[in-house]
Amino acid sequence: MKVHDLKPAPGSNPKKKRVARGIGGRRGKTAGTGTKGQGTRGKGKIPPKFEGGQTPLSRRTPKLKGFKNPFRIEYTVINLDHLDGFDANSEVTPESLRARGLVHKHGLVKVLGRGEITRPLTVRVHAVSASAAEKIKAAGGTVEVVEPPGGTKRPPARGNALTNR
Repeated sequence: MKVHDLKPAPGSNPKKKRVARGIGGRRGKTAGTGTKGQGTRGKGKIPPKFEGGQTPLSRRTPKLKGFKNPFRIEYTVINLDHLDGFDANSEVTPESLRARGLVHKHGLVKVLGRGEITRPLTVRVHAVSASAAEKIKAAGGTVEVVEPPGGTKRPPARGNALTNR
């Protein structure tokens, strides 16, 4: 078999439709575009979103204002009055909070300072407010901030155009 023997599969290479070859043929004269009007001129190349000259939908609808930060870190918040149910000298972690039903979704946990704490606890969470840390230490406990799984998703630092030369 040689290159000149190769042929496409039957039906895979249909014949091109020949239009505008005189008024005698089926697709002659107006070549299937009809007479007069916008569809005739330029063979009907009208954009799909064109609405006949009325103000298009993309300009009629109001635009959303503001900005959604893709690098926002969202915490599940827990307050000190919820931690008071733990036994003295026990360890508070996101897993132990989830096991007790205090935190429902997997994610980062932050302890805030609402309420009082009476027992010494070891608190290991992703973030702690300053007032919560003070109250935990005053009760004889310890606070440890753990690194979130996968690290923080912050963009890389970029300098200005003069420092990047």
